[in-house]
Amino acid sequence: MAVSMREVDAVFQGVGQKDGLEIWRIEKLQAVPVPKESHGRFFTGDSYVILKTTALKNGSFRHDIHYWLGKDTSQDEAGTAAIKTVELDAALGGRAVQYREVQGNETERFLSYFKPCIIPEEGGIASGFRHTEINEREHVTRLFVCRGKHTVHVKEVPFARSSLNHDDIFILDTKSKIFQFNGSNSSIQERAKALEVVQYLKDANHEGKCDVGSVEDGKLMADADAGEFWGLFGGFAPLPRKTFSDLNGKDSAFSSNLNKGQTVPVDCDVLTRELLDSTKCYLLDCGSEIYVWMGRETPLEERKRAGSAAEELLREGNRPKSHIVRLMEGFETVIFRSKFSKWPKKADAVVSDESRGKVAALLKRQGFNVKGLAKAAPVKEEPQPQIDCTGNLQVWRVNGTEKTFLSFSEQCKFYSGDCYIFQYSYPGEEGEECLIGTWFGKKSVQDEKTTAISVASKMVESLKFQAVMVRLYEGKEPAEFFSIFQNLVIFKGGVSTGYKKFVSENGIEDDTYSENGVALFRVQGSGPENMQAIQVDTAATSLNSSYCYVLHDGETLFTWIGNLSSSMDQELAERQLDVIKPNLQSRMLKEGSEYDQFWKLLGVKSEYPSQKIAKDQESDPHLLEKYSTLRKMI
Repeated sequence: MAVSMREVDAVFQGVGQKDGLEIWRIEKLQAVPVPKESHGRFFTGDSYVILKTTALKNGSFRHDIHYWLGKDTSQDEAGTAAIKTVELDAALGGRAVQYREVQGNETERFLSYFKPCIIPEEGGIASGFRHTEINEREHVTRLFVCRGKHTVHVKEVPFARSSLNHDDIFILDTKSKIFQFNGSNSSIQERAKALEVVQYLKDANHEGKCDVGSVEDGKLMADADAGEFWGLFGGFAPLPRKTFSDLNGKDSAFSSNLNKGQTVPVDCDVLTRELLDSTKCYLLDCGSEIYVWMGRETPLEERKRAGSAAEELLREGNRPKSHIVRLMEGFETVIFRSKFSKWPKKADAVVSDESRGKVAALLKRQGFNVKGLAKAAPVKEEPQPQIDCTGNLQVWRVNGTEKTFLSFSEQCKFYSGDCYIFQYSYPGEEGEECLIGTWFGKKSVQDEKTTAISVASKMVESLKFQAVMVRLYEGKEPAEFFSIFQNLVIFKGGVSTGYKKFVSENGIEDDTYSENGVALFRVQGSGPENMQAIQVDTAATSLNSSYCYVLHDGETLFTWIGNLSSSMDQELAERQLDVIKPNLQSRMLKEGSEYDQFWKLLGVKSEYPSQKIAKDQESDPHLLEKYSTLRKMI
């Protein structure tokens, strides 16, 4: 059903046409744009609508919409924010995924937009709250808990000894000094992230002028910072060993419950795609999330009512921590589709050309850039996995004529000189599917390749030939392979008996990766669920401005950020540090501002590629789907 632009708030016309964030605050039940310099500043008494636009390699845009509700916001403003997200989605052509964010329980996706964190301030438009400036207010001592190695969750907790624990990091913000308390069980990555929050508070609350102290859990003697810190709590006393958790208990175990229209339960034993009618909206209650599925033939008003019904469902059930995710037919996420026992591989939903054409014509008359808006179908999307990526993975390395099982922590670490066998079981359209594959490193030896094929074939035979078998080669993997492994690291050399024997017999230099040696890794991928770190030659010529790299020599760790790399590339590099060097703090280097020590580790400074390059998959992203189809035809 075509959506008339008369039904859409004029403030949303022409949005989403460039990479970045656009934010609106709800003021007197209207969406008012927030200036760019105020992005990331949220008030507890307000509600906001946030649009994240991501430019894709093919020239199109991906849109994610969030509406954020402060803990003191009014119900009317919260409802308005929910409705405005539906209007914003309609203005964008009905393709965006919409997320409900509640203060203190935001999604990682949302928090990743704001570096290093968000710390909501008291105040708001609704209830007459006054937004006070730093120099107008008396400083109040506040205690925050910081959690997360990559995306930091910062939450204010009561200023009391009972709030502290051994697992987390705490920041105490006083008038003259900021203290960082590092729980004894916290990691070095978490401490580094918390330090970024300390700097943020110093700049935001103290105009960059205050002392900073570090306090280590359990270390007291001759430490002035520790003495001053514990003095604010009335003196030192040991913390209980029992770890504190945010522990209003885990979410109740809800079974998936599908409702339509006026939240009328759908009568079904098994969820299938056929239950969803394009002329209706549905709520899928999964406990921690409520999904609002909107049929492509539903009018805008009905979509708004569905969103309001989801909000009401949360209020009635007293579930403040549950999230609401809204999706348009044809643009469902992998996680949503996995809730159904049957979901067709190819959705037949399309965005109305007539609807998009009318939107484009209107915006063009108003002087907006509408390039690429009028032609909605077909839009070339980023390669998407044609396989469920939430199943069970087992991995073996081939050693001579045998296979050696790899533990969970080792199954994402491959060597170019080795061969691997993996078995992946996942929910399919007709029950559990099983995929058995072999992966051959570029320098793996023929004898072990033969062993890998033979062993994998026997595994398929033992499953009565019900498994799909694939053969993959380093550098030619399909998108599904990386999505299954998620954070793969490929090291130089090999550790198998076959590779070691080949190197010894042929007098070849063994360049196998050493944790204490010098190593350079190129980081690549499309997101946290699909990222790889590939060890390359330790030389400046291996660098490329389009990528991020990790360099270490055992004691020193650098993260090199290419000038043409994206913010996602940088996030992936940070995440891969947990696999490559989890116990070292990395120093970030922007291209052009490297230390002499960095170039010394690479041997000598020299030229490297600095032009933008395409990073598309080299192989067919539907390879695994083809194997599966072939199995069913035999």
